[in-house]
Amino acid sequence: MSRENEGFEVGGAEEPEQLALIRESVRKAKVPRAKPRTWRGAALAKELPVARVLVDKGVLHLDRYFDYAVPEELDAEAQPGVRVRVRFGAGSRNVREGRREGGGLIDGFIVERCAETEYTGPLAALAQVVSPEPVLDSGLLELARAVADRYAGSLADVLQLAVPPRHARAESKAVAEPPAPPAAPDAGSWRRYGHGPEFLRALASGGAPRAVWTALPGPQWAEEIARAVQATLASGRGALVVVPTGRPAARVDAALTELLGPGQHALLTADAGQERRYQEWLSVRRGTVRAVVGTRAAMFAPVRDLGLVVIWEDGDSNHSEDRAPFPHVREVLELRSTRDKCGFLLGSWSCTVEAAQLVESGWAVPLVADREQVRGAAPLVRTVGDLDLARDEAARAARLPTLAWQVAREGLKHGPVLVQVPRRGYVPRLACERCREPARCRRCAGPLEAQESGAALRCGWCGVEEAAWHCESCGGFRLRAQVVGARRTAEELGRAFPAVPVRTSGREQVLDTVPGAPALVVSTPGAEPVAEGGYAAALLLDGWAMLGRPDLRAGEDALRRWVGAASLVRPQGAGGTVVVVAEPTLRPVQALVRWDPVGHAVRELAERAELGFPPVSRMAAVSGTPEALAEFLAGAELPGDAVVLGPVPVRDGGPAGSGGSAGPGGPGGPGSGASRRGGGAPPGSEPWERVLIRVPPGSGAALATSLKVAQAARMARGAKGAREAGGEAVRVRVDPLDIG
Repeated sequence: MSRENEGFEVGGAEEPEQLALIRESVRKAKVPRAKPRTWRGAALAKELPVARVLVDKGVLHLDRYFDYAVPEELDAEAQPGVRVRVRFGAGSRNVREGRREGGGLIDGFIVERCAETEYTGPLAALAQVVSPEPVLDSGLLELARAVADRYAGSLADVLQLAVPPRHARAESKAVAEPPAPPAAPDAGSWRRYGHGPEFLRALASGGAPRAVWTALPGPQWAEEIARAVQATLASGRGALVVVPTGRPAARVDAALTELLGPGQHALLTADAGQERRYQEWLSVRRGTVRAVVGTRAAMFAPVRDLGLVVIWEDGDSNHSEDRAPFPHVREVLELRSTRDKCGFLLGSWSCTVEAAQLVESGWAVPLVADREQVRGAAPLVRTVGDLDLARDEAARAARLPTLAWQVAREGLKHGPVLVQVPRRGYVPRLACERCREPARCRRCAGPLEAQESGAALRCGWCGVEEAAWHCESCGGFRLRAQVVGARRTAEELGRAFPAVPVRTSGREQVLDTVPGAPALVVSTPGAEPVAEGGYAAALLLDGWAMLGRPDLRAGEDALRRWVGAASLVRPQGAGGTVVVVAEPTLRPVQALVRWDPVGHAVRELAERAELGFPPVSRMAAVSGTPEALAEFLAGAELPGDAVVLGPVPVRDGGPAGSGGSAGPGGPGGPGSGASRRGGGAPPGSEPWERVLIRVPPGSGAALATSLKVAQAARMARGAKGAREAGGEAVRVRVDPLDIG
């Protein structure tokens, strides 16, 4: 027996302190926690005994409120906005003592308390108040309802995106006092823009200016956003900044911390973890902080006295939610700016067609620098076209054309050189060397890929290895690369520049920053790290891979990704040079050479207006099996001015418009997974079709309503196959990113 236990008697009056603590913990653990009840015979609340509840069902034919009785014991906690659990689906047969009982437990929110109900049957009682913390106020509820109606979705689905999951420990944190408003900022680098100082002064004085901001190349954009936020806080109002990924969020976070100090803003990103994110969200809802920086889900952040909403890089597909009803950050922030009468700032190095339309319609004003400022900040852009490649012996024998090789060699004398490759992997596309027939998997007809030099081929769809490939068209056994990926490019560059370190940044590993020492940095679009002091040069390879995509946005997306990479390069006066390997006569290439993304967007907008394509018109994509799609269209009462395009077979990987994409080879890869309700790829191997429904301006709300009603009616009827593999057999997406 150890010394600590000497003198211990079983059943004695004195117990060691440690054992007493253990027994006390056991006794506390045996105390039953509060569980959901049926409240049989329990008295109801004396005042407002009816709670109107939004149940988390997420199906369109149940997109309404349900009334529940409030037991007297829950009267104090069952306030509007709190989370509750209710019993749902009991039916009218399970009634006892005037109360409906049975059904499965489901989460929900109390929307309001009422004195009586319009429902004539017996009410079920609230089963449990999950937390007394009111997380759903009237403003957030109205915003969520407006978003659901615009995108033909359910209110419960939108609230799943808007309200983060609960974490009890985060709710127990004490509520801190909000910091005092800061002083109005100095204009700083905003003086580079024609009306930049006036924009800040309008925010600081309590105004609500709306602007589309074309940022100059360089790293100052984060500081400029921080100054706009400080100007808004100086007026006693709140500000919301939404960026596409965690990397730019960290840069704006650092800029705000440097400008305002710690504790003045909240950072809402998925990387923070559930507890930290919910704690930050609560600090915003409680008014402890009035400035928010975050990624996509932050578009619903309940900022008090909202004075400014900011979106950076609205063309990035990460701004489009990949869960039903698929809202886009730009549209949600436009809605918030209009409803809350607050300022709006859409910023980017490039310019989308939607941004150009905001200026064209007069809803926002342009915030741009003059041409002298642009020329002083932008790098020199040179092109390598098809004729140059045909005459270039080095281009046929190696990865780099002669001009690109010379620019890289010269740039490496002064700093790092960025190499943008549109595809990730090693050799993601192969073809027969003799007849150019694409190499396909014998099992599923997917594209064969080379993972590394000397390794067996592998299917990009099913993952099965192919050890004995031969061409079924000509019988050949030799392959050639149709597309060269980032890893193969890095390998070839390492051989071309043996004394220079080569680093890669892409889906497997995304670098945030790189030192200013000479190095080759091979990156996929969207994953380019920031170099200390800027890159000495940049090589934009395989431009045809982005420009040749069969999509309406191919040119716009290519230009945006080129401008984003070129903006990390030093100005032309400091020797910064960009080489783009693409046909120089194409419009996006010319826009890059002139550094005129706004002019490109204006011309694109004019062409889409002639064709009747978005954003001039409103459009919805409806996809499903041929039978289900035909049934849906037959039952939908579309607006009289609607035009139905299709049906067409769905492309490989799922219906068009069924999910966002990070672009070719981007850090997120093509597609971002199945949605919580109604997303992902079609179930099984059954062929799917898709139609596009187009309406002119002014009929977008009617189109969304008609699609929502048709989908709700179909689900209520329990149509055959209405739920397959967790999703509806017919999928609806309003304003899809990809329309082919």
